Amino acid sequence: MDNQKTLENLMAAFAGESQANRKYTAYAKKAEADGKKNAAKLFKAASDAETLHALKHFEVAGKIKSTAENLNDAVNGENYEYQSMYPEFLKTAQEDENQAAIRTFTYALKAEEVHARLYKEALDNLDQEEEVFYYLCPVCGNIEKFVPEKCPICGVPGSKFIKY
Repeated sequence: MDNQKTLENLMAAFAGESQANRKYTAYAKKAEADGKKNAAKLFKAASDAETLHALKHFEVAGKIKSTAENLNDAVNGENYEYQSMYPEFLKTAQEDENQAAIRTFTYALKAEEVHARLYKEALDNLDQEEEVFYYLCPVCGNIEKFVPEKCPICGVPGSKFIKY
């Protein structure tokens, strides 16, 4: 057996199942908005099933390490997204004058920078026992450690933030 090929297949399966999860979540949201409760429930169940598949593929591929290693990986991933990936995407969207894409890429770029900082902070304080709460902006994906008056990225009222 070619272990390298199996690893590549596991990671391809992880990517495909992860995308299916998000796609079915979006479809469920649309079905709910359309009043199609049964379709929404099916999409939600399938989305959760795809998550189970993705997580198992990722685990079998050996990609889950120590919490410190996982935090380092997360910092690197978020840094790449806000420093390299989204600036390129944003440039293309601006050239295309696609305002919706410009907005979504800008929100994501700014939120990913915050995520990188929070992951680094969590890594630096890995043994901290004091519980920390996080608050998610449901519009742009910004995360804060307190409820702001309004989101510093997209302006959504702090009352809309979701507590973790």
